Amino acid sequence: MKTVSGEVTLTHRAVPEVGAGQVRLEVSATGVCGTDLHIAADEYASEPPVTMGHEISGMVVEVGQGGDPSWLGQRVVCETYFSTCEVCQMCRAGRRNLCASRRSLGSFEDGGFAASVVVPALNLHAVPDHVASEDAVLFEPLACVAQCLLDPSRVEAGERALVIGPGAMGLLSIQVALVAGAEVACLGLASDTRRLAVAERMGAAIVTEAESEAYDVVIECSGAPAGISAAFRAVRRGGRYVQVGISGREVTIPFDSVLYKELEVSSGFASTPGSWRRALDLVNRRQINLSGLVTHTLPLERWEEAFALVGSADAIKVALSP
Repeated sequence: MKTVSGEVTLTHRAVPEVGAGQVRLEVSATGVCGTDLHIAADEYASEPPVTMGHEISGMVVEVGQGGDPSWLGQRVVCETYFSTCEVCQMCRAGRRNLCASRRSLGSFEDGGFAASVVVPALNLHAVPDHVASEDAVLFEPLACVAQCLLDPSRVEAGERALVIGPGAMGLLSIQVALVAGAEVACLGLASDTRRLAVAERMGAAIVTEAESEAYDVVIECSGAPAGISAAFRAVRRGGRYVQVGISGREVTIPFDSVLYKELEVSSGFASTPGSWRRALDLVNRRQINLSGLVTHTLPLERWEEAFALVGSADAIKVALSP
């Protein structure tokens, strides 16, 4: 699958060679992210034509020269950066996500909406035995949530936390906040009945409106202007606002609230090696459950249907599988 000037199409592409330090994955499934929709709409930086897809789960079928053959046959997930400079201040600090020269899978290098993909061996993580390959596409979103909420910690035990937007990122954020010991509420739309039911089963209280200045921390996962405005209203004075969702466009926000309430505003872009370790540890300890969040898995030929399902009330996480 490639995108050219905002157009997405299914096509045949040459299979790349596996270089030194690289492996080839036979793709089991790749999650469709809201970022993929932003790429298709030319709202997120990319270098077309490029095969999209960065939430990749697969099996190692080929190892490049000098690589570790023990990876062969292993079920893995991978970090999203195909390459970074490794020498800038951000890379040296372990913040490869902020490297100005980074080239990411699915936007600047061919990603996982394909039968196979070549990735750096450096980025591999073994999938725990108790996690299905289809569910493993959620490790990348979970690593992004960990980057936003855990490094450093934005949620403390005993606090009241509000998660806005019960999509995949919101439901993962709910679980992380609960693990941190917070009392968690979730706000969604009237059409989010299915997703809100999942949030409630996870342990979140469902609210129909954001109570003014009632929460120690608000985690905004919708990326929608209305959700962002509600978040600024709901966070208490001296509280914390965490932006997880991507808007894909300029949004007008009540920024004076930051001043008047002395808010701490933070976010996290994509993921880092550290946030991946945190995500894997949470799943290995059975503190986070990925099962049941992938509601639709479709073949590549039905990519248009998959894209349309993303963000709909009928779906939580949508995946494509070759």
